Amino acid sequence: MACCCTRFQFSSSAHVSCSYFCDLKQCCYLAFCDTEDMADKLRVLKQQVCCSIDKAKDKLHGLGDAIWHHPELAYEERQAHDTLVRFFTQEQGWTVEAHYKLETAFQATWGPVSGADGESVVNVGFLCEYDALPAIGHACGHNLIAECGAAAAVGLKAALESRETWPVPIKVTVLGTPAEEDGGGKVDLLQEGVFEDLDVVFMAHPSQEDATYIPDVAEHDLVVKYHGRASHASAYPWEGVNALDAAVLAYSNMSVLRQQLRPDWRVHGIIRHGGAKPNIIPDYSELEYYLRTPSHRDLPKIKAKAEACFQAAALATGCRVELLFARNEFYEILRNHTLEGLYEENGKSLGMKFITVKDSSGSTDFGNVTHAVPGIHPYFYIGSEALNHTTEYTAASGANEAQFYTLRTAKALAMTALDVIFSPGVLDKVKKEFKEAKLREERGLRLQQAKHGEAETNKEI
Repeated sequence: MACCCTRFQFSSSAHVSCSYFCDLKQCCYLAFCDTEDMADKLRVLKQQVCCSIDKAKDKLHGLGDAIWHHPELAYEERQAHDTLVRFFTQEQGWTVEAHYKLETAFQATWGPVSGADGESVVNVGFLCEYDALPAIGHACGHNLIAECGAAAAVGLKAALESRETWPVPIKVTVLGTPAEEDGGGKVDLLQEGVFEDLDVVFMAHPSQEDATYIPDVAEHDLVVKYHGRASHASAYPWEGVNALDAAVLAYSNMSVLRQQLRPDWRVHGIIRHGGAKPNIIPDYSELEYYLRTPSHRDLPKIKAKAEACFQAAALATGCRVELLFARNEFYEILRNHTLEGLYEENGKSLGMKFITVKDSSGSTDFGNVTHAVPGIHPYFYIGSEALNHTTEYTAASGANEAQFYTLRTAKALAMTALDVIFSPGVLDKVKKEFKEAKLREERGLRLQQAKHGEAETNKEI
């Protein structure tokens, strides 16, 4: 029997699909068994990934489209949660846990809980995000992240089902992770131990280009509240304590601070509340700020500088200040060059053209995940030059054109997972690189702490 998957070859062509389908499980099982060379075996499995994703493209499009049409904010993604849970429940073979650790998180797994006779299970994870932005909906394309993660998992599962047994027990895990835009759902799930059993983890983010890595940086957010005393602004202003003045001074202090910051540090904020009427001295004001540094090790430094700015404004105006830091810090992405290289190789075979990005970008709670589990967070083109967090990008993330690029990315992720599982020595190499990166991180932290202790000692002297 000829396998339908052998009727096309990977090339520089952007479109990879099966023109028609046969019994995928039977034909690819025979092809796998008849092939001696591991590279050929992997090629067959990768072709089946692509066939399976193409076969499910209408269902996958419907999944992403449903999320796009009903944007929900962080920790409120109930409809998106239910849509994804329903999708995996209807797909045969998945064990689904709704409301997993968080109200709008879920887990779907396929494969053994443990290997025979204590044998280790290779557990591959794919992440789905699905929260939207206030007012402008899915302007960061999280509907496509959810669809991409689901598609990659479906494709990998189909390839693995082509054979009854494998040399190692294999598990596929899909995690629905809420609140990336505000709060950090992945950090919450990390604290619950959700990622402990994963060997590698994958997700991909919509952008204006294909890139294996963009330098997502560390971030900590805070809300600043000033409390003053109201008074008539014309009749007896001397009786008031102006909270808006405190906010304006704080904003100015932070703006002046920028010239003293390192070139790759970022502070940006808004005044969220500044008063009710011009003839009432505001007794309350509120700002929100994001503080970013390339490494989470530098967050304490930038936070100390920002706190001084906010406290100084309170002192100058006589207001009382509250500094409310978000409960979760976002860490920078801990790179894994082995995984990045495999993903780029697979992406190129599907027609992707990758660019190199050196400048700092935004921040993501996936960074925290990469400090616990080896993983990658590539970016993918969706057919538009629109910028993220704009209404134009909202439209682009819901357009039909984005479907091809989203599913192409899902194929590359699943193909990379196959490399990790079956290519000799690859998983060990991934884990070794991860361990070495963690050791460098720990040495850097100890060095920084030693320098801080020395500085404090000199200050006392």
